[in-house]
Amino acid sequence: MNPFERALRAVDRAQQRRTGPAVVVGVVKKYGDDRGGLLAALITYYGFVALIPLLLVLSTVLGFVLHGRPGAQHAVLNSALADFPIIGDQLQQNVHSLQGSALALTVGLLGLLYGALGIAQVLQHAMAEVWNVPGTGRPGYWPRLARSLVLFGTLGTGLVLATASATLIGAALAGWPARVGALLLSLLLNSALFLACLRILTPRTVRARALLPGAALAGPLFTLLQAFGAVLITHQLRHATQVYGFFATVIGLLSWLFLAAQVTVYAAEVNVVLARRLWPRSLLQPPLTGPDREVLESIVQQGRRRPEQRVEVEFDDEPTSGEPGDKEPTDKEPGDKAPTHREPGDAPDS
Repeated sequence: MNPFERALRAVDRAQQRRTGPAVVVGVVKKYGDDRGGLLAALITYYGFVALIPLLLVLSTVLGFVLHGRPGAQHAVLNSALADFPIIGDQLQQNVHSLQGSALALTVGLLGLLYGALGIAQVLQHAMAEVWNVPGTGRPGYWPRLARSLVLFGTLGTGLVLATASATLIGAALAGWPARVGALLLSLLLNSALFLACLRILTPRTVRARALLPGAALAGPLFTLLQAFGAVLITHQLRHATQVYGFFATVIGLLSWLFLAAQVTVYAAEVNVVLARRLWPRSLLQPPLTGPDREVLESIVQQGRRRPEQRVEVEFDDEPTSGEPGDKEPTDKEPGDKAPTHREPGDAPDS
């Protein structure tokens, strides 16, 4: 064993002996095992696809509302919407000639429907992947569509509540108490909304209390992302030139969506690791720990596509116990099959 590997083995033994670092390593490894980066990229793509038609719908509706109404045009020009790159420049130059289009509205609504349904389906797929649900246990298209509609209703309700609460705090308080109150309220609402969305997206076999740790983690992180996005628009992009502002807006939006997607996937991974006690995980193999074996076996079982399909998993090495370096007592000979995960109703081994 070379000095570099010896040092890594020492670090591995140290993290396995301590619960905090072991849980963190377990979450990061589970994220990698589930290809969390790919799931986050899919969520980001469909989120961006949904936002572009949304902008088209908003601009078209704005054309209907502002056409022939000088008072409304003046109010929009003095609002925060005029500070956005591209949109702000177009409003200032063409607000008097801005008109709505029925064709643009129809195309925008169809694109918004496609993107919104896509991101809802991808989120459900991501939760099934994170919880390693076999293909035989995943819902069909129509149940997924029903969940998507419930998800949209929940998100819309949460947005209305957040807006109304922020308005009430702003009217009742002033100065820094209003800002602190709005921040705390946003944190609580984000946590509650994320918990509700996880309950909709996560398989029903998972208990609601198993989703609490991820919601408690994601709520503050989403609040920080919202604050960061507001600061970026207010101080960095509002006075950007038209070309520079376009690229900066697109890159910033994609980055923000990807960070939000990663927060979502990592929060779900935290729930899985804590609910199934998937720690300690080994940094260097062999040997594999018990949680290592459980994760690898779950990934294989996840590939089942038919009820009559049976999948067996075996390992060549012996599992280690919670104390690194120790081996669990066993009467099996090398090469014996490890216990195989079975769903309820599976036939016993012959």
